[in-house]
Amino acid sequence: MGLTTQSLRLESLRDIYEIEKGDKQYVIALAGNPNTGKSTVFNYLTGLAQHTGNWPGKTVASARGQFKYKNNEYIMVDLPGSYSLFTASKDEEVTRDFLCYGNFDAVVVVADATCLERNLNLVFQISKLTKKVILCINLIDEAKKKNITIDRQGLQNELNIPVVLTAARSGQGMNELKKAIENVSFKQTESDELKNLSYLQYESETREKITEQNYNYANELKQKYVKEDINKLNRDKKIDDIVTSKKFGIPIMLALLGLIFWITIQGANMPSQILAELLFGLQYKLNEIFIGLGVNDFLRGIVIDGMYGTLAWVVSVMLPPMAIFFPLFTLFEDLGYLPRVAFNLDHLFKKAGAHGKMCLSMCMGFGCNAAGVIGCRIIDSPRERLIAIITNNLVPCNGRFPLIIVLSAAFFAFTGSFLDSIIPALSITLIVLVGVSATLAVSYLLTKTLLKGVPSTFTLELPPYRAPQVGRIIYTSIIDRTVFVLLRAAAVAAPAGAVTWLLANIYVGELSILIHAANFLEPLGRAIGLDGFILIAFIAGFPANEIVMPVLLMAYMSTGALTDYESIDSLRQILMSCGWTVLTAINVMLFSLLHWPCSTTLLTIKKETGSLKWTFAAFIIPTGIAFLVCFVTASVYRLIW
Repeated sequence: MGLTTQSLRLESLRDIYEIEKGDKQYVIALAGNPNTGKSTVFNYLTGLAQHTGNWPGKTVASARGQFKYKNNEYIMVDLPGSYSLFTASKDEEVTRDFLCYGNFDAVVVVADATCLERNLNLVFQISKLTKKVILCINLIDEAKKKNITIDRQGLQNELNIPVVLTAARSGQGMNELKKAIENVSFKQTESDELKNLSYLQYESETREKITEQNYNYANELKQKYVKEDINKLNRDKKIDDIVTSKKFGIPIMLALLGLIFWITIQGANMPSQILAELLFGLQYKLNEIFIGLGVNDFLRGIVIDGMYGTLAWVVSVMLPPMAIFFPLFTLFEDLGYLPRVAFNLDHLFKKAGAHGKMCLSMCMGFGCNAAGVIGCRIIDSPRERLIAIITNNLVPCNGRFPLIIVLSAAFFAFTGSFLDSIIPALSITLIVLVGVSATLAVSYLLTKTLLKGVPSTFTLELPPYRAPQVGRIIYTSIIDRTVFVLLRAAAVAAPAGAVTWLLANIYVGELSILIHAANFLEPLGRAIGLDGFILIAFIAGFPANEIVMPVLLMAYMSTGALTDYESIDSLRQILMSCGWTVLTAINVMLFSLLHWPCSTTLLTIKKETGSLKWTFAAFIIPTGIAFLVCFVTASVYRLIW
């Protein structure tokens, strides 16, 4: 009966993983443990600019690319990083199913040369499924720095599979890898179907035994074919003894985070001012051109004051801080520091009843909450995965950082002194800590109410420290992050600016529709230290958080109380003329941090959970927290002042 069930499953899954190919096309599966440089190998071979991150679990879905070699075309499938075919999470299940039932001609298993024995378990398991295996030992440049030498020929003879030494970041050994792929792809091997079935059929009975045998064999191979310099290996350990220690780990993490924000704020001031002068100066010229052409005032207002004015704000205010912040963040990612952040926070998540891997998905959320939600696939427990998904929005993403940075600079730095330059960085760091604290608090409450349970244990693998790749940092931070976020914001900002201008210029009675709406929301806004216009801006920012501030400026401009934004100082004057205080700035930052997810994130949550119930929970929980926190801070402020 068991074999019949497996056979039915094989037929259904084969339909999913069947890939159409021509006469001279071959499908190559790319597998490996997380953090072995697997995606870097994929990028080098296919030429695709897929983002690679220096922490486990970055790739959580398969990606495809193509490359040619000697008039043959190869379709490469980049599978999620996996430690074992005995699946423990959704991403490992994707890898397992493709390797068991996918229509491929060869499998390249990428291993880390600096810790080869930990990677061989997967190689042994895949070798049980198919004979079409190539072992790609990557990061040999890092191994060389640590005086680690590998006997490639000895390993190849022992394992009886092709073994290639590579450093994918520099291209070393990649031609040899292509040759090995060609040779293995051309080989005609017997069907592995029955072996596949029997190997997985008794998975639960033999898992512990197989794993123990594999690791013992891997250690034996290491002793025979890998030579190490103990002094070099101890270097990383000495660094980790400090940056991951209970005494210094978190203070160092906070200091580095504050340093990133300080550099971002100080570096963005002048470029923002230059861009603002340029873009708003162009706005005046465009306005004159439209008047000269006799364009209708109503249409001119929509295009120039609405669409262009909002776009000018988005570019002048968002571009400089993002162009500084993202390269710095990517630098620490490339160095291998982000997994250390997860390690330092792991014990806090366990105390909150959440899974330790939630630290990793939270780090992904700093880039994009939607990506962070997808990253929750690395958590094997459905209960803990739901907790991570629901709380991922409580850390600031790309779209919310510029608003927090701009308001911090506008309201907490006045004289330009060194002390004033530190205060905004400290305030942003505190905002991030509020987000982490909220994440822990909500996780704890969920484990005691809706999602009761005991946290799972897991092993977090710390990657070696690596020299940053300047080219990759520039590409990833500027093109893959800054430009991507800016274009997304601009695409939403233009129509949002037009709609806001229309609402501000279409009157019902003596007041515009916008003012009617703001007046309706005013009591609620005042109760939490905001105002009706601010709440309208956040509602309008549902498609993308990046447009909250430009929409707010457009809304305020409808009252005739504002001039164009030209610098951080002028922005502060504009907002203060509309009744803003320090409390308003603080609560806007808190509300931005804690409020509902953007539409993209909510759609991702619906897709990942398959449930409207949990999607609604992911919307209502942070929204309720945002209102509660702002209400408390406003009440305390009024009592004190």
